[in-house]
Amino acid sequence: MKILLTIQDPLNPDSGAAGSTLKLGQSYQKLGHTVYYYSLDNLPKWLPKKLRGILFPQFVAAHVAKLSRTAKIDVVDGSSGDLWLWAAILQRFRKHKPLVVTRIHNLEHTYQANQLEAARRGEIKISWKYWLYRGSIRLWEVATSLRAADLVFQLNRQDLEYTVEHLGVSRQKSYVFPNGMPDEFRNLPFEATPTEKSAVIRIAQIGTYIERKGIKYSSPALNRILRRYPNVEVTLLGTECSECPDSSKIYADFDFDLHSRIKIISKYTHRDLPQLLKGHHIKVFASTYEAFGKALIEAMACGLAPVTTSAEGPMEIVHAWHDALVVPLRNEQAIFEALDQLIADRNLLDKLRRHAYQAAQSYDWVEIAKRRLHVYQEMLDKLAFNKSRILSYPRV
Repeated sequence: MKILLTIQDPLNPDSGAAGSTLKLGQSYQKLGHTVYYYSLDNLPKWLPKKLRGILFPQFVAAHVAKLSRTAKIDVVDGSSGDLWLWAAILQRFRKHKPLVVTRIHNLEHTYQANQLEAARRGEIKISWKYWLYRGSIRLWEVATSLRAADLVFQLNRQDLEYTVEHLGVSRQKSYVFPNGMPDEFRNLPFEATPTEKSAVIRIAQIGTYIERKGIKYSSPALNRILRRYPNVEVTLLGTECSECPDSSKIYADFDFDLHSRIKIISKYTHRDLPQLLKGHHIKVFASTYEAFGKALIEAMACGLAPVTTSAEGPMEIVHAWHDALVVPLRNEQAIFEALDQLIADRNLLDKLRRHAYQAAQSYDWVEIAKRRLHVYQEMLDKLAFNKSRILSYPRV
């Protein structure tokens, strides 16, 4: 099978959506398939960054037209909004039509609802510029891409239900598939939970230091935990973002005398994460919106017990009181109480850590790729059958 994967991001293996796209493609290749990629890296460098994002679907359509003619690709699998022009309009004029798949890394419609709620609460301010494209035309492009696709792959059931009920996407062509985890994260040695009350307990929070990651609620809760427990340390990993170019803003959210027990790693190479998480016991996942949560399963694979919000993605991954403690969205007190409970109850901490570790082992990219390929093939066979029936009808 010849597959084109498109992603409206630079093809960076250490990033979220692009990293997942690369891992998916590599898994397809391991299974004997030919994979092509098309990303923002393929667009002219002289184009301004924002304009590259806006024009990406047009460039994708031209590239798909070329590959459908020269390489005869079987499947074009694009991230949300990439394929609206090709799927809704241009493919009608082509003899060879590859299977069109839209995969969602973050559903823009539910993400926007989260942003509007954050703005209502005063957590963020939404610029008027947002409504010129991202909050208007972009949503139309995504909805068009979803409706015109032969298949739609999403990361959680809540987003799937939204696309079916509000965007008119057929339930019969919609599927939920998780992201996977690199092989180097699987079957790592499990470190025992400290039983002594005086032993150091380390808490990790992974992700950019932005409001969507719940920092308005997790940072005050962590500050209170550090104040209550002198044997607790906190590590913040991958905090780097445009709103937080250095660590001074982060440290400002914590009492000065606690800074010595806070470690900030603004940027890291993805394959180094297991080593960076050695000696940690609890993972804070405070996101107010998350379509999946790769950092969550990776931390679980490293033996960390999650304290996670009830966002869309985490609810596909964890089971409350079995392998995680689940707290409501935007609730500092609930995060504090969950952390407090795990630190005070080492038996509960150990149980959650072990169950989380075991649960994470199932997120194998190759197995997930096999399941996706099976759905590709089923739909290709169905479309080929329907086409043969049409061609077999006698002309009147």
